[in-house]
Amino acid sequence: MSYTLGQAASATGKSKMTIQRLIKKGTISANKLDSGEWEIDPSELHRVLPPVPETGGPDRLMLRDDTPNDTGWLQRELEGRDEQIRQMEKQGERERQQLQSTIDDLRRRLDQSEDERRRAHLQITALLTDQRPKEEPPRAQGFWRRLFNR
Repeated sequence: MSYTLGQAASATGKSKMTIQRLIKKGTISANKLDSGEWEIDPSELHRVLPPVPETGGPDRLMLRDDTPNDTGWLQRELEGRDEQIRQMEKQGERERQQLQSTIDDLRRRLDQSEDERRRAHLQITALLTDQRPKEEPPRAQGFWRRLFNR
């Protein structure tokens, strides 16, 4: 009994193209019939590619039976992760509020500092400049007034 290309692909779980490449490379020996079909010896095929168990028999792979059906565990895991996410979001919101409070406080302090700086600048300017009321310079006396001292 020998495999055709399609049967060999089914028996190994590979594609027909993969089997054909292995034949052309010489990894698997096979005969091409006059009809164009490949004749592949099962022992030669399974020497290179392990057989894939078929579904349905007692010694065959049954994915439904082998897969643990523990959706309760997954549900609890998801709920735990959701709770962690909520806690992280709450913590993030608290941190954002604290940072906003700090920013507002720093802005208020900066505004106060700027006002104090302006007041100090005005005081220094007042100290450095002559702030006395200006007196009118004496009127120039004419020639006759100076002469008669009036």
